[in-house]
Amino acid sequence: MVSIDNYDFKGKRAIIRVDFNVPVDGEGNVTDDTRIRAAMPTVKKVLAEGGAVILMSHMGRPKKNPDTKFTLEQIIPAVEKNLGVKVQFAGDCMGEKAAEMCAAAKAGDVILLENLRFYAEEEGKPRGLSADATKEEKDAAKKALKEPQKEFVKKLASYADCYINDAFGTAHRKHASTYLIAEYFPQDKMFGYLMEKEVKAISEVMEKPQRPFCAIVGGSKVSSKIGVIKALLDKCDSIIIGGGMTYTFAGALGGKVGKSICEPDMFPVALEILEMAKAKGVKFVMSPDALTCDQFSEEANTKEASVMDIDPEWEGVDIGAGGKAAFREHILSCKTILWNGPVGVFEINKFATGSKAVADAIAEATKNGAFSLIGGGDSVACVNKFGLGDQVSYISTGGGALLEYIEFGDLPGVAAIRD
Repeated sequence: MVSIDNYDFKGKRAIIRVDFNVPVDGEGNVTDDTRIRAAMPTVKKVLAEGGAVILMSHMGRPKKNPDTKFTLEQIIPAVEKNLGVKVQFAGDCMGEKAAEMCAAAKAGDVILLENLRFYAEEEGKPRGLSADATKEEKDAAKKALKEPQKEFVKKLASYADCYINDAFGTAHRKHASTYLIAEYFPQDKMFGYLMEKEVKAISEVMEKPQRPFCAIVGGSKVSSKIGVIKALLDKCDSIIIGGGMTYTFAGALGGKVGKSICEPDMFPVALEILEMAKAKGVKFVMSPDALTCDQFSEEANTKEASVMDIDPEWEGVDIGAGGKAAFREHILSCKTILWNGPVGVFEINKFATGSKAVADAIAEATKNGAFSLIGGGDSVACVNKFGLGDQVSYISTGGGALLEYIEFGDLPGVAAIRD
């Protein structure tokens, strides 16, 4: 596999798949440029080596072409500020203007293509189908998109001499710009610096972790994390369960969970997971108590209760004092820690103390020599909210991508470069 550090970019046009899906306000100003900053080392590397850069990205979920709400033109000031170089905007990603600009690109030029998702061919998903479309109609529409998608990919590939994927957050999708395009560059495809770091960090955790290895899995629903939890049972020494999932497990064990988030139809799965953990010798850690509230707001009355006995009209929204102590003790005993999903409703300060206690414990364990990987949008937001982002080993930029990497052991966007 080609390495970005060993590739000769002089006189080459590099098309780089970045993740510039950043939040903007009503005036089109970028409110968080984290993803833009993350891509800068790769872009600057190509420019420093005498190459030209063609940037491509998606933004949001536009349903038409064009959609000014999702135009990438609005993020140019933020890109220029971080890059220190003027950025040319192609105005499209398929038109003649884009092709001409890319063909004329010379060393030091930076061209930004328009939002890839303005075209259905990027995702390979048909648009315009009625809500009551039959399976046959959906299959026919998808089949009809196959050839246009091939042309879309071919066109993008024609703009450049080499391809760099630096968008880990979309690496779990078999999209045109993250997967299909790679085959046009058999000897000239590579990871960007961000992708390299992501793959290295996740591989370190999943393939050769220092032990004991603990995974902290939060989130509201067991149904959305079944595959991940089962995959982790083959990797971890222990799993800490937090968030709304707690009450599904408690309910499955016969607990009374009041108005807490709960999936009764997942009780058999929850019990199956507990049996699998026991059979594999994986310690399954749950909070013995919960912080409960009588309404979902900062003004709520709160009280702690056993996680197995919550009042009928109350709802569990965080771990209690017993959970904080148990989680902290367990985290500090581990050498590798993976955190995906908060253990409470951290967006509301009154319900955030449990997630802060977990973040504090992870930071302390990291200081003591453990390797900690934080992944998933909410977990990252947690760590940053509590000002602990620089006190953990690695923060992943991909939520869905990280989970699929854990569950399936690989990602399409990674395999397309590596294989």
